[in-house]
Amino acid sequence: MIRHGEFDKALAVLEFGCGTGRLAEILLENHLPVTAWYIGVDMSETMVSLASARLARFGNRAEVHLTDGSLKLNFEDGLFDRFVSCYVLDLLAIGDIQELLREAKRVLSPGGLLCLVSLTHGFTPISGAVERVWLKIFRTRPKLVGGCRPISLVEFVSRRSWSVRFHNRYSSYGVPSEVLIAQKLI
Repeated sequence: MIRHGEFDKALAVLEFGCGTGRLAEILLENHLPVTAWYIGVDMSETMVSLASARLARFGNRAEVHLTDGSLKLNFEDGLFDRFVSCYVLDLLAIGDIQELLREAKRVLSPGGLLCLVSLTHGFTPISGAVERVWLKIFRTRPKLVGGCRPISLVEFVSRRSWSVRFHNRYSSYGVPSEVLIAQKLI
């Protein structure tokens, strides 16, 4: 995602589900211009605290906000040129994914990039086996797999609203992931 998200050209990044702030730290240290700023949101007080501490050295270039879990983003239209979310959509119900992508489109500037990573369906013999086991566990004890399940990001991106610039699947230790970069259409 970092390689194809053109973060070196970004000025304002919003990350939905920022977790501990690890991705933000990598972006701010190595990929974003020194004039760019980052805002991360998360619904976990613990994650917000960890991310805030991790990003404190970046001063006013980085902010982290606690949310109430609402998918409605309290930012003005067109404020960001990158919307990032990693391993969050696979936790959401289908209607919530669609709502979040509408919000992403609203807060992105014209030509802004949607940068997503998610657990996806198996596409090799090993990742297919991992998916089958994962889904079995998810159906009986979803907490054991963190409540996430495989989805296909590309299926949620409307061709009327987005132009897919990069799409690929990867497998690490048999766990299949999908990366999608899409540009907001005007």
